[in-house]
Amino acid sequence: MMEKNAKIYVAGHRGMVGSAIVRELNRQGAVEEFFAQEKPEYVFLAAAKVGGIVANQEALADFMYDNMTLEMNAIHSAWKNGCKKLEFLGSSCIYPRMAPQPMKENCLLTSELEKTNEAYALAKISGLKYCEFLNRQYGTDYISVMPTNLYGPNDNYHPTHSHVVPALIRRFHEAKVNGVTSVTCWGDGSPLREFLYVDDLANLCV
Repeated sequence: MMEKNAKIYVAGHRGMVGSAIVRELNRQGAVEEFFAQEKPEYVFLAAAKVGGIVANQEALADFMYDNMTLEMNAIHSAWKNGCKKLEFLGSSCIYPRMAPQPMKENCLLTSELEKTNEAYALAKISGLKYCEFLNRQYGTDYISVMPTNLYGPNDNYHPTHSHVVPALIRRFHEAKVNGVTSVTCWGDGSPLREFLYVDDLANLCV
């Protein structure tokens, strides 16, 4: 069990997931303050370069490089400095495009990834595997959480770079404000999506 008065570092504390984890830590009475010169005992690695389908397709190399560099440096630094426990936040997009539903963990790396976010998925798989290999080689206690589609406070409502829920909210809101009677959404409606409120994820993470 995590000690509430330990030094805790939430990487990505301004993002949707990281800020929700900070809210949950505060709700449970944990300390969130982090000083660069102090070694955190617990790390929540929620920092990432994120975006929707368009953003991923426009910057495949950036999404792979930025995320892989960020997570490898953070995880490695945590290990080097004796971090007691690390939680790496990924994404359900790491699973194959045609994985059977409901998806099981053992589906990972069994078939092709979704091409629209393959670069991001590969980076997140690398972070998950690095945690797994540190555990196996050095006996660390690093865990990975792969949440489904999230929504909630501090989400990104960019017109082309947001995820599905904020994109839909923005389109509906703009239609209402502008008196438009219809809204066009991408796709044919056949893909299944599962949604999770970000503060519920934070509660699980903490």
